[in-house]
Amino acid sequence: MFDVTALGELLIDFAPKSVDAEGYPTLAANPGGAPGNFLAALNRYGCSVAMIGKVGEDMFGRLLLGTLKEAGIETRGVVVDPDQFTTLAFVSLDASGNRDFSFARKPGADTCLKAEEMDADLIENTRVFHFGTLSLTNDPARDATHKAVAMAKAAGKYISLDPNLRKPLWPTEDAAKAAIEWSLTQADIVKISDEEIEFLWGLTPEAGAKKLLDEYGVSLVYATLGPNGCHAATRNVSVTVGPPKGINVIDTTGAGDIFGGSAMSRFLKLNKKPEELTEDELRRIVTFACTAASLSTQKHGGISSVPSEEEVLAKITED
Repeated sequence: MFDVTALGELLIDFAPKSVDAEGYPTLAANPGGAPGNFLAALNRYGCSVAMIGKVGEDMFGRLLLGTLKEAGIETRGVVVDPDQFTTLAFVSLDASGNRDFSFARKPGADTCLKAEEMDADLIENTRVFHFGTLSLTNDPARDATHKAVAMAKAAGKYISLDPNLRKPLWPTEDAAKAAIEWSLTQADIVKISDEEIEFLWGLTPEAGAKKLLDEYGVSLVYATLGPNGCHAATRNVSVTVGPPKGINVIDTTGAGDIFGGSAMSRFLKLNKKPEELTEDELRRIVTFACTAASLSTQKHGGISSVPSEEEVLAKITED
C-alpha cells in the first residue's frame, strides 16, 4: 500500500544560468513536473509514493525515470512512448526568482497517456490519489485523468489536488477555469495559490478557502500566499502562517509542489481526518510546509531542491 499515488506531467525544466552579450541564455536542464516534485517531497519526509504518467523514449525520458527512482518514487506506472518526445519547459526568472514558462508540448509525451495504459493497481493500493490540471489540457491524458479520479473516488481514496495553473497551455482562459472548477468538485484536499483564487473568483485567499469548504465539498484547503506564507482551513479551524526569516531566494521553481508534498506528509503522519485536526496540528503542518518550500527556493530546480527533514526542523527551531 502506497501513501500517495500521483498522476500527471513529467518534464524537463530548462532554467537560465547566465546570459550572453546579445541576451541569449545559457540553460541548465532540471527534472520537473509538479506531481514529481510533490512526490519527491513526500518520499523525502518518510512516505511511500508512486507515479502514473508518460515520458518519451529519449534521453530526457530516461533521465527523468532515473531521477524519480533515485528520489524513491515507484515508476512502474510511468509509460515510455517511442512515438512522442518528453515534454520540455523553458523557465525565465526575474530578479526575485519568480518564473515565467514557455513549453515544448505540441504534443508532449505527458499529454498522450491513455486510460488503458494506467496501472489501476497503483490507484487501488494507495491512501491518497493526487492530480493537477495540466493532465486535463489535452486528450487522451484528459480522459485518463477523469477515469483515474473516478476509480480513486469509487475506491474511497482521499483525492488531493493542486490546480497548478499554466495559462499558456490552455486554448482559452475559460477552458482553464472549467477544468479547474471540475477538479475542485472532485477533491478532498486542495493546495491552491492566491493567484489561482484571484483568477477563478476574484476573491481573497481567505474568502476563496471558505468558498471551497462551503460550496465545493473540500475538507482541507491550503491557500498559499507566495512569499507571504499560507492560509489553511478546515471546516472547524483555520490558521495563517508566515514564511521563515532569512531566506535568500534563488529559484521558486517547484516551491508550491514541495509545499504540497510536505504538508501532505505531515497530515498523513497524524492519521486523522481533516475535520479532526486541531488548530495547533494544522499550524504545525503549515509551518513545516512553509519552511520546506522556502528552503527549496535557495537551490535551483524542483525535485533536486527538496531540503532534508533535519534542515526543515532546524530552521523552524531557529525561527
